[in-house]
Amino acid sequence: MGMLDLPTAPEPFGLVTTRLGEVLILAERAFKPLSGRLMTDMNTSGASAATVQGPLAVYRQRIATGDIKSDPDQARVVERLDQLWRELATMPARAPQAASPASKGRGFLAGLAKKLMSQPAQPTQDRPRGLYIVGRVGRGKTMVMDLFFGCAPVRLKERIHFLRFMQDVHQKLHALKAANPGMADPIPPLAKAIAARVQLLCFDEFQVNDIADAMILGRLFEALFADGVVIVATSNTEPSQLFQNRPGADAFKPFIAIIRRELDTIELDSPRDYRRGREQDRQTWLVPADAQAHATLDRIFAHQAGGASPQPVTLEFIGRSFEVEQAAGPVCRFDFNSLCGKPLGPNDYLALARRFPVVVIDNIPCMGQDEANLARRFITLIDALYDNGNLLFASAAAAPDKLFTEGEGSDAFARTASRLAEMGSESWLEHGAQAAQAAHSLARA
Repeated sequence: MGMLDLPTAPEPFGLVTTRLGEVLILAERAFKPLSGRLMTDMNTSGASAATVQGPLAVYRQRIATGDIKSDPDQARVVERLDQLWRELATMPARAPQAASPASKGRGFLAGLAKKLMSQPAQPTQDRPRGLYIVGRVGRGKTMVMDLFFGCAPVRLKERIHFLRFMQDVHQKLHALKAANPGMADPIPPLAKAIAARVQLLCFDEFQVNDIADAMILGRLFEALFADGVVIVATSNTEPSQLFQNRPGADAFKPFIAIIRRELDTIELDSPRDYRRGREQDRQTWLVPADAQAHATLDRIFAHQAGGASPQPVTLEFIGRSFEVEQAAGPVCRFDFNSLCGKPLGPNDYLALARRFPVVVIDNIPCMGQDEANLARRFITLIDALYDNGNLLFASAAAAPDKLFTEGEGSDAFARTASRLAEMGSESWLEHGAQAAQAAHSLARA
């Protein structure tokens, strides 16, 4: 059985990783743009050329050039983002905190924690209210937020998928505790480290499904707001419905109150699902999951493996291990129950997504109320693959929008069905194939 160590990659304040990276360090590093898939995480330390124009002007230009179609509901949200753009332009510029020539390792982590904790508390900074953009899947929430992000007249800014952000937060907390065994609460120094590096945080797909995330968010966001960080987020869920009807929901309500206090909620409810328009008839989703589908996935696996022999491997990260049944070069393969029938979570799925650009899944079933836990894990898995830009080939009992139509969380599954449709598009397959080829070449080097 092979043992695969996940390499680290250069990152801003250690909260964003590249496709093959696994964050295991806390370091003060300069912001650098990341390359990746179509809607990848973006960050910058310099003002973009687009900051001379606000998002509304850029939106209208894109309509005029035929890049996008006019959409009154999108325009209304962009107008509110344009207001925020003007407000941000009046904020005092803030330079990134100078990196100290500290050594790496546990000594540095301990030193960073002491340095941050010893700094005097800063008074709450005047800042504009952030935005929480909510609406149904495929209506353009991510597009308008990315348009705003590109224009934002803020030197220190970052855009990141919320699932990835929380996974990296957990990793940083783990690292801080390991480096500082006597530390009672690692959240304040982590919040200070984030706030020292960014003035604007843009979160895509804000969703809370994990009790561990729910318990951290209130104090983390309270500290970020107190340090003057402006937050913009997209979500399919109204703030009042986040983490509801779950054990521990009452303890999460103070965080909902913080969101309402600090962010304006604005709905984007365009009548059109733009993701569906990009769907192409390609053989990535095979129905039904019969012998013919299995044989097709055999051929796909062999093709993506590029001649490499399949073997089981073990991924190790944050003190955990994850068994991969079949792996060859850039591709791995699982039966659905091996991925979603076990107590796996976001960290496991993100580690998998970052290590293997191509994922093959056999026998995805239809799910109902009795399989709600399976459906939740499948949603988390697809979130990780989508955010990372992976290629997915699967056999299933039904089309994505027919897999989970009844039971707790079935409404949220519409987002997953929409994402699966996009992941079968021609443009998605083109970008995913390039990533797989690059990973295969790296493995052979």
